[in-house]
Amino acid sequence: MRLSARSITFLSLILVGYAGTHEDTTTGATSLAALAQDYPTKPVRLIEPFGAGGGPDLIARALAEKLSQLWVQPVTVENMPGAGATAGPAQVAKSPADGYTLLINTSAQAYSAALLKNLPYDPLKDFIPIAPLTTQPYVLVAGKQAGFTTLGELIAAAKAKPGELKFGSAGIGTGTHVGVEKFNLAAGIKTVHLPAGPVDSNADTIANAIAGRTTYYMAPISLPLPQIRDGKLVALGVSTARRSSLLPEVPTIAEAGVAGFDFPIWYGVWTPAGTPAVVVDKLAKDIARALAAPDLRDWLAKHGANPMSMTQAEFARFVLSESERAAQIIKAAGTKSH
Repeated sequence: MRLSARSITFLSLILVGYAGTHEDTTTGATSLAALAQDYPTKPVRLIEPFGAGGGPDLIARALAEKLSQLWVQPVTVENMPGAGATAGPAQVAKSPADGYTLLINTSAQAYSAALLKNLPYDPLKDFIPIAPLTTQPYVLVAGKQAGFTTLGELIAAAKAKPGELKFGSAGIGTGTHVGVEKFNLAAGIKTVHLPAGPVDSNADTIANAIAGRTTYYMAPISLPLPQIRDGKLVALGVSTARRSSLLPEVPTIAEAGVAGFDFPIWYGVWTPAGTPAVVVDKLAKDIARALAAPDLRDWLAKHGANPMSMTQAEFARFVLSESERAAQIIKAAGTKSH
């Protein structure tokens, strides 16, 4: 995918600028090598911005356990929901750039750059992408009281009443928002976005769909499974090209009538810009080692997640290309920046 001049500038900062933390002197090189070898020498914080029980939280805790074993240092997960899933990134952006405060986020870290202009941080320039984690489907759900049993019924209702149906999301610029904008474009429908409130978590967004305050919601597939299984939510379609083993009876959105639709969620880890390159390199390699552990891979598979594999540089380029993709969707949808 072709990147904009702005994104190329950010990529240069990520791949070249922070490498300037290397020193040319022998003493400097030695001290940096020692820094990488010794890291971490104290507990590491892993901040996730969606709240307890969601996909990022579950994956963060599984990763934290593996990294704690690898490093023989505590790795703590801190849930920091709020501000449309931007409170957590804001905290990490202003933390010391030393590798001891990390962000685990969804594709929202890339997508928010296309929509949110008044943040206290820049989602691209103020962070270094370290490593991808996993990818998995979203599932498009509706509250039982909405009365829809198929995706076709939802689309027909939206076309019959343009601009009346409402969809929820975890926040403006999150994958749960951009994914529905992409779905609406592909399905040829117009609906109203009701994003999460300033202190809402994913659980609140699901509660809104169950209570009928919103009509539908595109959720990370592992999140609404209990409500789907007890009949409070109806699963209308999964967002990837293939069905999910977690909901094998639910068709893909493409199978349900929106040809070619494919929009997975992905997760990754970031650190504040300015973190020494040797620490970034060690983090990337150690996270890859953790993801390669057979027991963690089995756990991820049971939760419908597939491990991703990229070098740090490849992940940095991927984040920028995903930001560009979101910008194209938002532009086509006519969604205003906030």
